Amino acid sequence: MTYAAITYRVKPGHEDEIAEIFGNFQRLGTSVLRDDQGNEVGRLLGTAVFIKDDIMIRVIHYEGDLAAVSATMAKHGGVHKLEKELAPYLERRRDTSTTDKFGEYFRNATMRCISQLSADTEPVESR
Repeated sequence: MTYAAITYRVKPGHEDEIAEIFGNFQRLGTSVLRDDQGNEVGRLLGTAVFIKDDIMIRVIHYEGDLAAVSATMAKHGGVHKLEKELAPYLERRRDTSTTDKFGEYFRNATMRCISQLSADTEPVESR
């Protein structure tokens, strides 16, 4: 179980427009993440997006390496469409047009994880 949280600074008052953009997002065709040689390097298990005022957070649940998640997203046409539609609502524009530039933004916007807990890591209660 691994999660990452990506931050976005958005213009407040546009929550509905941003929700519509994410509502129309084109998902990846597969949850399997592959490197440039076609080797399986992880899986994208799920995502969630939260927004309040000028802060939006995208939570990514994945297996493998976060760099593999970033590389896969950087190549996905649906992500580029979303980035283009989201641009007018961002506080600061960012360049995510290439894999390297997308990766740079992704790394810089990833929040520091200070805790991850799940039922898998908790002791089983004895009866």
